[in-house]
Amino acid sequence: MFISEAFAQAAPAATASGDSVFGSIGGMLPILLMFVVLYFVMIRPQMKRQKEHKAMIDALAKGDEVVIAGGVLGKVTKMGDSYLSVEVAPNVEIQVQRASVVQVLPKGTFK
Repeated sequence: MFISEAFAQAAPAATASGDSVFGSIGGMLPILLMFVVLYFVMIRPQMKRQKEHKAMIDALAKGDEVVIAGGVLGKVTKMGDSYLSVEVAPNVEIQVQRASVVQVLPKGTFK
């Protein structure tokens, strides 16, 4: 009636040239580029910060003035393998994990 019949067209024959290999690599190139950029922007700096934090934790000594993760300032009085005793006020000591130390302050900052 009003609509004519539609016939499927034959697909073009596939060629066995080098273009298909480059097409598959070229299609993955943006994804690979994103992973490279992600590594240099996010992963590598995070690994560097972790390495610096571990070095700081390993260098802690008795008498160091530190900031704990909650923002508490104190002086290291006792040291264990995984815990520290930190004096936050005269005759007030708290025990914290070594990893919770955020920063080592210069001597004389905490009184």
